[in-house]
Amino acid sequence: MLTKAFAAQSATTPFAPHTIDRRAPGPKDVAIEILFCGVCHSDLHTARGEWPGTQYPCVPGHEIIGKVMAVGKEVSRFKPGQIVGVGCMVESCRTCAQCHDGLEQYCDGPIGFTGTYNGPVGGGPNTYGGYSAAITVDEHFVLNINHAEKDLAAVAPLLCAGITTWSPLKHWGAGPGKKVGIVGIGGLGHMGVKFSHALGAHTVAFTTSTGKVADAKALGADEVVVSKDDAQMKKHLNSFDMILNTVAAPHNLDAFTALLKRDGTMALVGAPSTPHPSPAVFNLVFKRRSIAGSLLGGIPETQEMLDFCAKHDITCDIEMIKMQDIETAYARMLKNDVKYRFVIDMASLK
Repeated sequence: MLTKAFAAQSATTPFAPHTIDRRAPGPKDVAIEILFCGVCHSDLHTARGEWPGTQYPCVPGHEIIGKVMAVGKEVSRFKPGQIVGVGCMVESCRTCAQCHDGLEQYCDGPIGFTGTYNGPVGGGPNTYGGYSAAITVDEHFVLNINHAEKDLAAVAPLLCAGITTWSPLKHWGAGPGKKVGIVGIGGLGHMGVKFSHALGAHTVAFTTSTGKVADAKALGADEVVVSKDDAQMKKHLNSFDMILNTVAAPHNLDAFTALLKRDGTMALVGAPSTPHPSPAVFNLVFKRRSIAGSLLGGIPETQEMLDFCAKHDITCDIEMIKMQDIETAYARMLKNDVKYRFVIDMASLK
């Protein structure tokens, strides 16, 4: 099925129209017309070759909202006309312990999970993402969307920015009686603030910019700390149950681990292109603190997150763009000039 798309042909080539061949639906497949696709920083890292292993031509996009066009004869959960979502994965081995636990993002199969774009983690055929008119996906990796039609564009980034912050917040117990910090108020961080607040935790947002204080409070933060201000940081020493660090640039982690209680955890979800400075060991051992990582979220918890968001009227804060404006959007992303996520109206591709 020949499908219109936008692709980068190399790390230095601007995005341009491209045609890809989507498979016809097999027995368990769902063919989806893509309506909206969020723009993730991972898209930029991959297309520009800043992370190793990019396969070209590269068609990014893993925050997909669309309408079912057709389903295979064995598909039971979806029907034509239904609004659905596709996130960061389109396949996994489905037989390992991780997959059995509904944590497909940690698949132990020979090639790991298969990304919605840029192929399997361990190497294999290329896959093409949501910067395209349509996609065909196994029903296991297709998600129900229950938001109102007017909110669908703002739902798209939940498929990555949303689940990437929801999964660690749930895993480390964000909720009533807990003090949770969110470092960085961008595409990921603004969702972290919304979720932490909605889950009932006392939520503290950290930003380097005084200009984001009012915005962070509007998102649901109970307090906002300008992390460059030592006096503000010292007020919170030894007080956090958990800190979710969304910053995707190398920075000093010690300043934040010092804010954790005994047995507190800082979970890293930002993925910088070069390493963070090595953390001080004594800052960890004297309070039994932990620095951990978290990757995406499994299919069951992604559906849980989407249902929670529909129930509580939670969406991402977005700016809509045309597909033809993706290069401008990338340039603005590099300047942090977006509140807080670009979403492509795929009607512009037609």
